[in-house]
Amino acid sequence: MSLDQFPLIHRGKVRDLYAVGEDRLLMVASDRLSAFDVVMAEPIPDKGRVLTAMTAFWLEQVADVVPNAVISMDPAVIDAELGVTLPTETHGRTTLARRAEMVPLECIVRGYLAGQAFSEYEQHGTVHHMAVPTGLRLADPLPAPMFTPSTKEEAGHDINLSIDEATERLGAVLVEELSAVSLAVYQRAADRAALAGFILADTKFEFGVVNGELVLCDEVCTPDSSRLWPKAEVVSGETPPAYDKQPFRDWLEVLGWDKQPPPPTVPADVVAATAARYRAAYELVTGRSLSDWYGHGS
Repeated sequence: MSLDQFPLIHRGKVRDLYAVGEDRLLMVASDRLSAFDVVMAEPIPDKGRVLTAMTAFWLEQVADVVPNAVISMDPAVIDAELGVTLPTETHGRTTLARRAEMVPLECIVRGYLAGQAFSEYEQHGTVHHMAVPTGLRLADPLPAPMFTPSTKEEAGHDINLSIDEATERLGAVLVEELSAVSLAVYQRAADRAALAGFILADTKFEFGVVNGELVLCDEVCTPDSSRLWPKAEVVSGETPPAYDKQPFRDWLEVLGWDKQPPPPTVPADVVAATAARYRAAYELVTGRSLSDWYGHGS
């Protein structure tokens, strides 16, 4: 069967969400690749499986820190729960989850200076409009991991917020809880990544509320939502090699593309290199083989 019997309620840049009754969702991670808020025409093989498998790994690692919305990622369990047989091409990339009331905030934690945060720091000496010490360089660690939220815009780019600005929108109690939980999950993940020789430079979380309880939703510490650097190769002041989609963004920057649709054609060698980097990120960080995850060979 296809997924058509379930109402499609949202098609994101990477994920498709289907309603399963009133209280559950099917989340299918595609092989689509987005950069600068534009989806490329060429899929990246196995990308959806990597995002799903890596999320499963990290949910195991932080299960005692915060509950999550996942019911199962096992195709057999999902089929039994729904009384259907999902297409084999969805295996390993599909999550059955409880439907949550999503918190309208991107919960970003930054442990190192990179990306937008570094650009802002260069111009203003701040990160998300918040003061940080002077004299830092690209790829330097921040004095302590920072909770640096942003808005979740339906169209266009998200807007970076300070803690005070987030508090004005959502209230002090919720923002304090989001900050504490985000920092705790980041620290657990960063410590675990370090054991594998990686720096989790920054990452983005999304939270929702189920039955009055704050739960972790969506992807967790994946190459799409995080910066992952091999620790031994990070040099202060230089752009680190990365096991995330930053190298793909860098390739686009060299092209001189205006970051507006339509996207440029992605050559086969760039597709292959990007796919290899996603697979390597999963296998090196988790110590597991992607061939052991659901959907191998389908």
